[in-house]
Amino acid sequence: MTQIEKRTGKRTALVLGAGGLVGAGWEIGVLRGLVDAGTDLTGADLIVGSSAGAVVAAQLSSGRGGLDALYEQQLDGEATEPAARLGLPTILRYALAVLRSRTPEEYGRRLGRLALAAPTVAEADRRETVARRLGRTTAWPARPLLITAVDAESGELTAYDEGGGVPLVDAVTASCAIPGVWPPATIGGRRWIDGGIHSTANAHLAAGHDRVVVIAPSARGSKVVLSPARQGADLAAAGARVEVITPDEASRKAIGRNALDPAHRAAAARAGRAQAASHAAAVAAVWGG
Repeated sequence: MTQIEKRTGKRTALVLGAGGLVGAGWEIGVLRGLVDAGTDLTGADLIVGSSAGAVVAAQLSSGRGGLDALYEQQLDGEATEPAARLGLPTILRYALAVLRSRTPEEYGRRLGRLALAAPTVAEADRRETVARRLGRTTAWPARPLLITAVDAESGELTAYDEGGGVPLVDAVTASCAIPGVWPPATIGGRRWIDGGIHSTANAHLAAGHDRVVVIAPSARGSKVVLSPARQGADLAAAGARVEVITPDEASRKAIGRNALDPAHRAAAARAGRAQAASHAAAVAAVWGG
Protein backbone atom coordinates (compact mmCIF):
# COMPACT_ATOMS: atom_id res chain seq x y z
CA MET A 1 0.00 0.00 0.00
CA THR A 2 1.00 3.61 -0.28
CA GLN A 3 0.84 6.89 1.61
CA ILE A 4 -1.99 7.95 -0.66
CA GLU A 5 -2.05 11.65 0.10
CA LYS A 6 1.66 12.44 0.03
CA ARG A 7 2.44 12.40 -3.68
CA THR A 8 3.88 15.67 -4.98
CA GLY A 9 5.51 16.98 -8.11
CA LYS A 10 4.76 18.79 -11.34
CA ARG A 11 3.33 15.79 -13.11
CA THR A 12 0.25 14.55 -14.95
CA ALA A 13 -2.45 12.31 -13.48
CA LEU A 14 -5.28 10.40 -15.15
CA VAL A 15 -8.17 9.41 -12.88
CA LEU A 16 -10.57 6.68 -14.05
CA GLY A 17 -13.74 6.33 -12.02
CA ALA A 18 -16.30 3.68 -11.14
CA GLY A 19 -19.15 2.81 -13.44
CA GLY A 20 -19.52 -0.90 -14.12
CA LEU A 21 -18.49 -2.91 -17.16
CA VAL A 22 -20.36 -0.51 -19.43
CA GLY A 23 -18.74 2.51 -17.80
CA ALA A 24 -15.35 0.97 -18.48
CA GLY A 25 -16.24 0.77 -22.16
CA TRP A 26 -17.27 4.41 -22.12
CA GLU A 27 -13.97 5.42 -20.48
CA ILE A 28 -12.00 3.60 -23.14
CA GLY A 29 -14.11 5.29 -25.80
CA VAL A 30 -13.39 8.73 -24.34
CA LEU A 31 -9.66 8.00 -24.24
CA ARG A 32 -9.76 6.79 -27.84
CA GLY A 33 -11.66 9.89 -28.92
CA LEU A 34 -9.12 12.16 -27.26
CA VAL A 35 -6.39 10.41 -29.23
CA ASP A 36 -8.42 11.12 -32.37
CA ALA A 37 -8.24 14.80 -31.38
CA GLY A 38 -4.50 14.69 -30.76
CA THR A 39 -4.14 14.12 -27.00
CA ASP A 40 -3.02 10.76 -25.59
CA LEU A 41 -3.54 10.51 -21.82
CA THR A 42 -2.24 6.97 -21.46
CA GLY A 43 1.29 8.16 -20.72
CA ALA A 44 0.22 9.92 -17.52
CA ASP A 45 2.76 9.94 -14.70
CA LEU A 46 0.07 8.55 -12.38
CA ILE A 47 -3.09 6.60 -13.14
CA VAL A 48 -5.74 6.16 -10.45
CA GLY A 49 -8.38 3.49 -10.98
CA SER A 50 -11.52 2.70 -9.01
CA SER A 51 -13.82 -0.25 -9.71
CA ALA A 52 -14.39 -0.32 -13.50
CA GLY A 53 -11.68 2.31 -13.77
CA ALA A 54 -9.31 -0.04 -11.96
CA VAL A 55 -9.59 -2.56 -14.80
CA VAL A 56 -8.99 0.10 -17.45
CA ALA A 57 -6.14 1.62 -15.44
CA ALA A 58 -4.42 -1.74 -15.06
CA GLN A 59 -4.77 -2.50 -18.76
CA LEU A 60 -3.47 0.90 -19.85
CA SER A 61 -0.57 0.94 -17.39
CA SER A 62 0.65 -2.47 -18.50
CA GLY A 63 1.29 -1.27 -22.04
CA ARG A 64 0.00 -4.60 -23.38
CA GLY A 65 -2.02 -4.29 -26.55
CA GLY A 66 -2.49 -0.54 -26.47
CA LEU A 67 -5.55 1.68 -26.50
CA ASP A 68 -6.59 0.74 -30.05
CA ALA A 69 -6.84 -2.92 -29.09
CA LEU A 70 -8.75 -2.11 -25.91
CA TYR A 71 -11.23 -0.03 -27.87
CA GLU A 72 -11.78 -2.78 -30.42
CA GLN A 73 -12.40 -5.23 -27.57
CA GLN A 74 -15.32 -3.09 -26.46
CA LEU A 75 -16.91 -3.51 -29.88
CA ASP A 76 -16.35 -7.22 -30.45
CA GLY A 77 -19.38 -8.37 -28.45
CA GLU A 78 -17.44 -10.90 -26.40
CA ALA A 79 -18.90 -11.30 -22.91
CA THR A 80 -15.95 -11.34 -20.51
CA GLU A 81 -18.29 -11.63 -17.56
CA PRO A 82 -22.00 -12.30 -17.00
CA ALA A 83 -24.58 -9.55 -16.82
CA ALA A 84 -25.54 -8.50 -13.32
CA ARG A 85 -27.90 -6.00 -11.74
CA LEU A 86 -28.34 -4.02 -8.56
CA GLY A 87 -31.85 -5.03 -7.52
CA LEU A 88 -34.31 -2.51 -6.12
CA PRO A 89 -33.96 -3.74 -2.51
CA THR A 90 -30.18 -3.29 -2.74
CA ILE A 91 -30.53 0.15 -4.30
CA LEU A 92 -32.82 1.17 -1.45
CA ARG A 93 -30.26 -0.05 1.08
CA TYR A 94 -27.62 2.07 -0.66
CA ALA A 95 -29.89 5.11 -0.42
CA LEU A 96 -30.67 4.43 3.24
CA ALA A 97 -26.95 4.04 3.98
CA VAL A 98 -26.30 7.50 2.50
CA LEU A 99 -29.07 9.07 4.56
CA ARG A 100 -27.81 7.49 7.79
CA SER A 101 -24.10 8.21 7.25
CA ARG A 102 -22.12 11.33 8.04
CA THR A 103 -18.76 10.35 6.53
CA PRO A 104 -17.55 8.20 3.61
CA GLU A 105 -16.13 5.77 6.16
CA GLU A 106 -19.47 5.32 7.90
CA TYR A 107 -21.11 4.80 4.52
CA GLY A 108 -18.42 2.25 3.67
CA ARG A 109 -19.06 0.35 6.90
CA ARG A 110 -22.79 0.16 6.20
CA LEU A 111 -22.24 -1.13 2.68
CA GLY A 112 -19.52 -3.43 3.98
CA ARG A 113 -22.09 -5.11 6.23
CA LEU A 114 -24.42 -5.44 3.25
CA ALA A 115 -21.64 -6.98 1.17
CA LEU A 116 -20.55 -9.44 3.84
CA ALA A 117 -24.10 -10.73 4.31
CA ALA A 118 -25.20 -10.86 0.66
CA PRO A 119 -25.46 -14.20 -1.17
CA THR A 120 -23.22 -13.96 -4.25
CA VAL A 121 -20.97 -16.11 -6.40
CA ALA A 122 -17.94 -17.72 -4.79
CA GLU A 123 -15.03 -15.38 -4.19
CA ALA A 124 -12.66 -17.58 -6.21
CA ASP A 125 -15.05 -17.57 -9.16
CA ARG A 126 -15.27 -13.80 -9.11
CA ARG A 127 -11.48 -13.49 -8.99
CA GLU A 128 -11.23 -15.75 -12.04
CA THR A 129 -13.71 -13.56 -13.92
CA VAL A 130 -11.65 -10.46 -13.22
CA ALA A 131 -8.47 -12.30 -14.23
CA ARG A 132 -10.05 -13.19 -17.58
CA ARG A 133 -11.05 -9.59 -18.07
CA LEU A 134 -7.50 -8.42 -17.42
CA GLY A 135 -6.16 -11.02 -19.84
CA ARG A 136 -2.39 -10.79 -20.18
CA THR A 137 -2.23 -7.91 -17.70
CA THR A 138 -0.93 -9.87 -14.74
CA ALA A 139 1.91 -7.83 -13.18
CA TRP A 140 2.09 -4.36 -11.70
CA PRO A 141 3.54 -1.84 -14.15
CA ALA A 142 6.79 -0.06 -13.50
CA ARG A 143 5.09 3.35 -13.49
CA PRO A 144 2.80 4.62 -10.72
CA LEU A 145 -0.65 3.02 -10.61
CA LEU A 146 -3.10 3.26 -7.71
CA ILE A 147 -6.00 0.80 -7.37
CA THR A 148 -8.56 1.75 -4.73
CA ALA A 149 -10.58 -0.44 -2.39
CA VAL A 150 -12.59 0.05 0.80
CA ASP A 151 -12.19 -2.01 3.98
CA ALA A 152 -15.55 -3.73 4.52
CA GLU A 153 -15.28 -3.44 8.31
CA SER A 154 -13.70 -0.03 8.89
CA GLY A 155 -15.05 1.66 5.76
CA GLU A 156 -11.65 3.24 5.14
CA LEU A 157 -10.24 3.78 1.68
CA THR A 158 -6.88 2.38 0.69
CA ALA A 159 -4.93 2.41 -2.54
CA TYR A 160 -2.82 -0.53 -3.62
CA ASP A 161 0.33 -0.03 -5.66
CA GLU A 162 3.28 -2.05 -6.86
CA GLY A 163 5.07 -1.85 -3.51
CA GLY A 164 2.45 -3.51 -1.36
CA GLY A 165 3.03 -7.14 -2.24
CA VAL A 166 -0.58 -7.64 -3.37
CA PRO A 167 -1.06 -9.32 -6.77
CA LEU A 168 -2.57 -6.96 -9.31
CA VAL A 169 -5.54 -9.22 -10.02
CA ASP A 170 -6.41 -9.29 -6.30
CA ALA A 171 -6.25 -5.51 -6.03
CA VAL A 172 -8.51 -5.09 -9.07
CA THR A 173 -10.91 -7.77 -7.84
CA ALA A 174 -11.23 -5.91 -4.54
CA SER A 175 -11.77 -2.61 -6.30
CA CYS A 176 -14.59 -4.14 -8.39
CA ALA A 177 -16.38 -5.86 -5.48
CA ILE A 178 -19.74 -4.08 -5.72
CA PRO A 179 -21.64 -4.61 -2.44
CA GLY A 180 -24.67 -6.79 -2.91
CA VAL A 181 -23.56 -7.95 -6.37
CA TRP A 182 -20.07 -9.45 -6.00
CA PRO A 183 -18.36 -10.93 -2.93
CA PRO A 184 -15.85 -8.92 -0.91
CA ALA A 185 -12.26 -9.83 -1.79
CA THR A 186 -9.94 -11.20 0.86
CA ILE A 187 -6.51 -9.58 1.04
CA GLY A 188 -4.19 -9.74 4.03
CA GLY A 189 -6.83 -11.40 6.17
CA ARG A 190 -9.32 -8.55 5.64
CA ARG A 191 -12.32 -8.19 3.34
CA TRP A 192 -12.44 -5.43 0.75
CA ILE A 193 -15.21 -3.86 -1.30
CA ASP A 194 -15.57 -1.57 -4.30
CA GLY A 195 -13.22 1.42 -4.37
CA GLY A 196 -16.03 3.53 -5.85
CA ILE A 197 -17.90 3.38 -2.54
CA HIS A 198 -15.66 6.07 -1.04
CA SER A 199 -16.28 8.28 -4.08
CA THR A 200 -17.03 7.50 -7.70
CA ALA A 201 -13.68 8.91 -8.85
CA ASN A 202 -11.33 9.21 -5.85
CA ALA A 203 -9.72 12.10 -7.67
CA HIS A 204 -8.27 13.40 -4.42
CA LEU A 205 -5.55 10.77 -4.84
CA ALA A 206 -4.13 12.91 -7.64
CA ALA A 207 -3.33 15.70 -5.16
CA GLY A 208 0.10 17.19 -5.80
CA HIS A 209 -0.08 16.70 -9.57
CA ASP A 210 -0.23 19.84 -11.65
CA ARG A 211 -2.30 18.50 -14.55
CA VAL A 212 -5.22 16.17 -13.91
CA VAL A 213 -7.89 14.71 -16.16
CA VAL A 214 -10.76 12.86 -14.50
CA ILE A 215 -12.91 10.51 -16.59
CA ALA A 216 -15.84 9.34 -14.50
CA PRO A 217 -18.80 7.31 -15.82
CA SER A 218 -20.82 8.36 -12.77
CA ALA A 219 -21.22 12.06 -11.98
CA ARG A 220 -23.12 11.35 -8.77
CA GLY A 221 -22.30 12.74 -5.37
CA SER A 222 -24.06 13.13 -2.03
CA LYS A 223 -23.58 14.66 1.39
CA VAL A 224 -21.05 11.94 2.21
CA VAL A 225 -19.71 10.86 -1.21
CA LEU A 226 -18.02 13.68 -3.11
CA SER A 227 -18.82 13.95 -6.80
CA PRO A 228 -16.06 13.99 -9.44
CA ALA A 229 -16.88 17.65 -10.13
CA ARG A 230 -16.43 18.55 -6.46
CA GLN A 231 -13.16 16.66 -6.22
CA GLY A 232 -11.96 18.28 -9.43
CA ALA A 233 -12.82 21.70 -8.05
CA ASP A 234 -10.85 20.94 -4.89
CA LEU A 235 -7.80 19.98 -6.96
CA ALA A 236 -8.15 23.16 -9.01
CA ALA A 237 -8.43 25.23 -5.84
CA ALA A 238 -5.11 23.73 -4.76
CA GLY A 239 -3.48 24.96 -7.97
CA ALA A 240 -3.86 22.09 -10.45
CA ARG A 241 -5.15 22.37 -13.98
CA VAL A 242 -8.12 20.02 -14.10
CA GLU A 243 -10.66 18.74 -16.60
CA VAL A 244 -13.49 16.48 -15.42
CA ILE A 245 -15.36 14.43 -18.02
CA THR A 246 -18.67 12.75 -17.14
CA PRO A 247 -21.25 11.32 -19.55
CA ASP A 248 -23.27 13.77 -21.65
CA GLU A 249 -26.88 13.05 -22.58
CA ALA A 250 -26.00 10.81 -25.52
CA SER A 251 -23.51 8.84 -23.45
CA ARG A 252 -25.98 8.42 -20.58
CA LYS A 253 -28.50 7.03 -23.04
CA ALA A 254 -25.91 4.63 -24.50
CA ILE A 255 -24.81 3.44 -21.06
CA GLY A 256 -28.41 2.80 -20.10
CA ARG A 257 -29.86 2.02 -16.71
CA ASN A 258 -27.76 -1.06 -16.02
CA ALA A 259 -24.04 -0.42 -16.23
CA LEU A 260 -23.40 -4.06 -15.34
CA ASP A 261 -24.87 -5.43 -18.58
CA PRO A 262 -22.14 -6.02 -21.19
CA ALA A 263 -24.73 -5.78 -23.97
CA HIS A 264 -24.41 -1.97 -23.70
CA ARG A 265 -20.62 -1.90 -23.75
CA ALA A 266 -20.12 -1.28 -27.49
CA ALA A 267 -22.68 1.53 -27.63
CA ALA A 268 -21.12 3.18 -24.59
CA ALA A 269 -17.63 2.99 -26.11
CA ARG A 270 -18.83 4.60 -29.33
CA ALA A 271 -20.67 7.31 -27.41
CA GLY A 272 -17.60 8.04 -25.31
CA ARG A 273 -15.45 8.34 -28.41
CA ALA A 274 -17.94 10.79 -29.94
CA GLN A 275 -18.26 12.81 -26.72
CA ALA A 276 -14.50 13.26 -26.45
CA ALA A 277 -14.57 15.81 -29.27
CA SER A 278 -16.40 18.30 -27.05
CA HIS A 279 -13.69 18.04 -24.38
CA ALA A 280 -10.67 17.86 -26.65
CA ALA A 281 -9.67 21.53 -26.49
CA ALA A 282 -9.99 21.70 -22.70
CA VAL A 283 -8.06 18.46 -22.22
CA ALA A 284 -5.31 19.63 -24.55
CA ALA A 285 -5.02 22.87 -22.59
CA VAL A 286 -4.70 20.96 -19.31
CA TRP A 287 -2.32 18.28 -20.59
CA GLY A 288 -0.13 20.65 -22.51
CA GLY A 289 0.02 23.23 -19.74
